[in-house]
Amino acid sequence: MPEQLTASVVYPFVNQLVRSTGITGGDERKTGYYAGLIESLYYAVEAVTILQWGRVSDHIGRKPVILVGLFGVTLSIVSFGFSNRFWMIILSRCAQGALNGNIGVVKCNMTEITDASNMAQAFAWLPLAWATGYTLGFLIGGVLSDPAAKWPNSVGHYPLFHRYPYFLPCIVAASVSTSAWLIAFLYLKESTHGTASKNRSASHNDDTQKSSVMWAATIHDKPADTQVDILPRMLDETEIASPVSSSLESTRTDFRSILIPGVMIPVLHYGLLSFVDQCMLVLMPLMYSTSRPLGGLGFSSNTIGLVMSAWSMLNGTIQVYAFPRLLRQFGPKKLYITSFAFFLITFSTYPLMGYMAKHKMEAGMWLVLCVQLVAYIVVYNTYSCIILYINNGAPSKDLLGATNGLAQTLGSMMRAVGPTVVSSLFALSLEKNLAGGTFVYWVMCTIVILVLGFSTYLPKSLT
Repeated sequence: MPEQLTASVVYPFVNQLVRSTGITGGDERKTGYYAGLIESLYYAVEAVTILQWGRVSDHIGRKPVILVGLFGVTLSIVSFGFSNRFWMIILSRCAQGALNGNIGVVKCNMTEITDASNMAQAFAWLPLAWATGYTLGFLIGGVLSDPAAKWPNSVGHYPLFHRYPYFLPCIVAASVSTSAWLIAFLYLKESTHGTASKNRSASHNDDTQKSSVMWAATIHDKPADTQVDILPRMLDETEIASPVSSSLESTRTDFRSILIPGVMIPVLHYGLLSFVDQCMLVLMPLMYSTSRPLGGLGFSSNTIGLVMSAWSMLNGTIQVYAFPRLLRQFGPKKLYITSFAFFLITFSTYPLMGYMAKHKMEAGMWLVLCVQLVAYIVVYNTYSCIILYINNGAPSKDLLGATNGLAQTLGSMMRAVGPTVVSSLFALSLEKNLAGGTFVYWVMCTIVILVLGFSTYLPKSLT
């Protein structure tokens, strides 16, 4: 949750921050180029480091890596708050990406403490954690940005907030990360048992050493004759293959063992999902903040923060209760494809909202905005589905860290590409008036259709 918060707290004001540095030369249409670069660099640097964090957690445990990650994002977001030059913003964002190693590691931790009876319910809480982070981030970033201008008779008396207008939301975000670090330090229990596993493996025969994770699935609240295979179940630890060796050669061999179709197809889908979702997430504040004559909604950072935080709060709450039921009813593949198709609604509503805003059709604009946000909530079922696919494909429990690290690496790479591509295409669409400034939205709809075609390669069930 804190990592999502520190990543999203900048979205409500990043476009205004870019303009305030003077890098755009006063041309609002160029904002997308520079805002996209800021958002992309975070994920580009994360992509370089995230796999190594996952592999380190396989050796030293999940808890130390989680603590280091929380400490790193705290320092980097404080640095971002003190940044009032474009190069300072870039360096702070890169540091945040480099020190953010927790996303894949937390998924490993959750997999190791769950089984077939509660795995779907447990992973349904992930979107709530993400949504809580996004909700707080959007809310804090929108409401607390430039406080000296908003509250001149109180906060405005302090020169610090005049010189650094976006320091307040960043320091509040950092305080949340600090609290999470303390909670993790005091109460989080280590979920890996590498040393014990090594001792057991010495007494295993050859057949047991060669055995890997076996998967089965049952839905316990359905009648026996209607049980559906959708959730993985791991065998007891004594049946799992020997853990990753500390030698370099063994590490390389283990890493090659995850380069199989059962892992790579879900990992590729995770990358594509990350790309499309990040494009959507970047377009929201960019289009919302753009002036109405240029096809935007002309929202302030306050309004953007409130709208996006309301969406995040509803998204997380609905996911917790809806995902397990939807997964049992439709299965992972059908649910993934159906939910992903809702991206077509989220992107195609942008030009309609822009048209309504330009012609002062306020009621219609807000109605379409609500439809867009509801569709975006449905889309988020895809994350829980694809995470289950990825964990199900891991050759052994000892390779969960490497498997999730690989997925997160590709996801980070695609999230790095997404903001630059979509924000640059947004700016180009406005500058060249391509399709009336709406060209970027139709490109994204085309990409969604292509990904839906690739979805047919996913397995029908988790077996």
